[in-house]
Parts: sequence; C-alpha cells; structure tokens
Amino acid sequence: MRLKITKTNSDTNYYVIKDIKTLSGKRTTMIYERLGNEQELLKKSKGEDILEWAKKYIKNLNDKEKKHKNDILIKKSPYNIIPKNEQLCFNIGYIFLQNIYHSLSVHNICNKINEKYKFKYDLDNILSRLIYSRIIYPSSKLATFELSKKFIEQPTFELHDIYRALEVIAKETDFIQAELYKNSLKVSKRNTKILYYDCTNYFFEIEQESGLRQYGPSKEHRPNPITQMGLFMDGDGIPLAFSITPSNTNEQKTLTPLEEKILEDFNLSKFIVCTDAGLASTANRKFNDKNDRAFITTQSIKKLKTYIKEWALDPNGWHLPNDKKIYNINDLEKDGKCIELYKDKIFFKERWINENNFEQKLIVTFSFKYKNYQRQIRNSQIERARIAIENNSIKLDKCNPNDFRRLIKKTNITKDGEIAEKKTFSLNDDVIKKEEKFDGFYGVCTNLDGNAEDIIKLNKQRWEIEESFRIMKSEFKARPVYLSRDDRITAHFTTCFLSLVILRFLEKILDEKYTSSEIIDTLKNMNMQKNFDCSYEPIYTRTDLTDELHEKFGFRTDYEILPESRLKKILLKTKK
Repeated sequence: MRLKITKTNSDTNYYVIKDIKTLSGKRTTMIYERLGNEQELLKKSKGEDILEWAKKYIKNLNDKEKKHKNDILIKKSPYNIIPKNEQLCFNIGYIFLQNIYHSLSVHNICNKINEKYKFKYDLDNILSRLIYSRIIYPSSKLATFELSKKFIEQPTFELHDIYRALEVIAKETDFIQAELYKNSLKVSKRNTKILYYDCTNYFFEIEQESGLRQYGPSKEHRPNPITQMGLFMDGDGIPLAFSITPSNTNEQKTLTPLEEKILEDFNLSKFIVCTDAGLASTANRKFNDKNDRAFITTQSIKKLKTYIKEWALDPNGWHLPNDKKIYNINDLEKDGKCIELYKDKIFFKERWINENNFEQKLIVTFSFKYKNYQRQIRNSQIERARIAIENNSIKLDKCNPNDFRRLIKKTNITKDGEIAEKKTFSLNDDVIKKEEKFDGFYGVCTNLDGNAEDIIKLNKQRWEIEESFRIMKSEFKARPVYLSRDDRITAHFTTCFLSLVILRFLEKILDEKYTSSEIIDTLKNMNMQKNFDCSYEPIYTRTDLTDELHEKFGFRTDYEILPESRLKKILLKTKK
C-alpha cells in the first residue's frame, strides 16, 4: 500500500492506494482507505507533520498485512449499482478435489500425453474441469464448459477444445488408468490382494444403435440402446480399472480381457477376484485358478445339482464362527420365530464339490435375519400380485425373475378340460412355496482352502462396487448418455472413472464419516463472494464437514474475509 495525494483548487485529499494482481493475472489499483483532507489530518496527526504521519500510518498497515492482523474495511453503498457482466460468486469447494488430482499427478499424465501429440490446448485444464464438474455440476459437455466458469480459477480453453480433447482421452484411456494406479501408490497403499469386479450398463436417449451403443439386456429394463461398463475395484473400495463394451457382449466375457490388462499394465499377479453369480462362469473361475490368483464368487443354490442342493438346504450340520458345536437350524425356531440368541447369527457349512470337472469349495450361509428380509420382500410382491389380479391389469408376456408377476399363474382351460373363453389369473402357490425353501440361504464358491468366515467376510464387501455404480448413475449423472461417437463415449466414462477415484480418495481422507451425497452437496455449496477490493467472503454454512475438510487438507477458506494474496497461496498449495 502507498500514499496518494490529490489536489483541487480548494482542497488537498490523502488516500491509501493498494496495488492488486487479480487471479487472472491482471494488475490494477484500488482506494483502500481515504485518510482525509489537510484539516482532518491536522487533527489526527496531533501536530506532527501530515506527510510523515501518513507514511507512518501506511507503514503500520503494511506491517499488519504481512502478519495478517489488519482488519479489512469494505465500504458499500445502497445507491451504487454493481458492475455489469462482472461475476461476483465463485465455487471454492473444488479445490479439495484439485488437491487430490495433483497428489495423484494427473496433471503430469496430461503433460506426457501432450508431449506425444503436441496439441496447443491445455489438456490438464480441460480434464481437471471435466472431473471437478462431473462431481460438483454433472451435466453435458456444453453445460460443463459454462459451469466450469463458476470455479474461482477460470477455464483457459474454449468449447471446441473439449471435443478435441475427448478424442485424445479416449485413445489414451489405458495409459491413463495404468499411470493413475502407479501414481496412486505414492499417495496411499493400495489393497490389491483382493479385487472386486462387476458390470453395469448405461442407456442412451436415442433409438438407433451403432458401435458401442447396442440393444441388450438393460439393468433398468429400458427399451434404449445401451453400453456396458466393467469395473475392477481394490479391497479398499477405490476403483482400479474399467472397460467399455457394446451391450450385446456377454458380460461374463468382459472380465478376462480387463484382468489381462491389469496383469500386464499394473504389474499385478497375486490377487483374489470376487464377483457376483452373473459373472461366475466356469471359464472365469478357471482363469483365476492358476498361478497366484484365486476367486470368490456368489453361487446360486437353485442352480446346483440336486444332491448338492439337498445338502445345502439340509437343516443339519451348521456351524457358527469360533464354535465347535454343530447345529440343526430347525431347532432354533419356536412357534415360527427365531430364538433371540440366534437372531443375528450367521451359520455356515462347507464342502468341496466338482462342477463341470472343476474342483472348488462351496460355502453356504444361513441367517434368520436374511430369511425374514426375503420373506418381507416376497410378501410385498404377493400383495402387488393380488392387487393386479383384482384390477385385471396383468401382462405376463415379459417377466424377469425378480418381478412380482412371476407369482401369478394364468389358466386358459376349464376344469373339464375345455378351452376357456377368458383367461383367469391367480396366485401361483407352487412358485411361492418353492422360493420359500431358499429363504435365508446364500452360496459362495472359491478355490481357496481358507477359513470360511474370512471368505464370507471378503465376499460381503462387494456392496462397495455396487455403490460405485450407483454414484456414477445418480450423483455423477453418467446416464442417459447423449454422445454418439465411440471415442467420445469412451472419454466420457474415463472422466467418470477418474472422478470416482478422486471422490473415493476424498472419502478415505475423511475417514469415511460422510456419505458421497453429503460430501458432494457440501463442495457444491462452498461458494465465495468477490468484493470490490478483490478480497473474498465465504457465503456457505460452516459445518463439521467443512471444518474437517480444512483440517485434513491443511488450509482454511472460512475466514470472514480472505484476501486475494492468501487465496493465491491456498490455490498454489492445492497444486503441489
């Protein structure tokens, strides 16, 4: 800050002037404080030379500013209109994502790609904004370009640069995944002893299929072209690798190619692959029954051979962890209700089986809580089936295995064997009784000769990969997809994958105390108001979560006033 003196015909005024360099790099000056005219300063200086007093006063202000001890006074008038076309509100929440982005050296990955292609646009700036926006402001690429202007650091690219960058991101998606894994090892130890794999699909708002967009079995039962995503996740719930395939590809055939990439690009060789029953083909099990690999997979008890199924459902021969006693689960119920002591227990039995000339261990678990849960679900479906029968609003042409309509049977003939004029519908008691036999039972197959309790525990963590898909579909709004070109579709899911990795790391940093929705909502609402002196004021609610974010990342944005000089230091810190 420095002194400025302005003279008129009738008076002389003294001001404190401050030089400012904005975040965009432009330099400007502003009046920090009006000290007064000569008459006013004579009173303030108490006989001291006015010029000397003013210089001492400004020196004191500069000293305080260096120590961050001076208050900032902002004068506003109810009569002054704010400047036209000047943005005054900015999001600051993204800088926590930016810190993780740079910790994982994604900017260096972009630099390596840049050296290969020699393009002129800033891939780092584009990819980072695609990621931050996917988490905080999920939308189309066109809207993302506009929404990225809400961040306190403005984009340095144009809309057409985004579409050019998507082509390169698609070409380098394997390289990005491999480099990201390698960089992540410097940030945190990765639990690659067990890998979870699952598949899901995403629909397109079009009718014409082509390339990656094909008609196939939709998870949401939509009549749209869809594309399929396979995802590997490590034992701590952090995504490891993904692939995109057309939806008419059998999902069981997607595991091996992606796993081979992991073996080659990630330099991993010893791990356990955990999947659900839909991905548990014999070929996939055999692929992970060699070298130092193993598998744990959900096994449908209904699909087992008859004699094994009878063994699995037999009430005799059940165990509890750390208990040598053998239980008959029928003896643990009185008057149709479970004895309180065993209400939350998980029983198990195990044996080696030979299915399709392949030796593996079958572990079956039983839980009264799981039994009651399945009964509740079915009872609600039975009620829906009854209502549908009463209202005569039934279409049984297409019915998936979990649909309530499976519990309805159609009769086309009379008791005398004649063709009925009308179809009659009723509850299918045979199907209901058949399903009830399996309530509470759950099967797992593995080639591990280990402790059954440990294997069951590892299999339970599959919920995290299902949650990852939920986050991408809901919070990230990764579907419906409006892109048409295969390379842009691949690039879209690459940014979704990178966003998920960064969000998962953020959850870990916060000790998993908060849900993904809570974190995203908080980051989205962390806005700052720009003052006319280029300082910033937080206009978000300070909470336990914002406090923890600041504590974990080692800086604060929640001061009453944040001078631009201090904000610059924070932004630099997030990029180290």
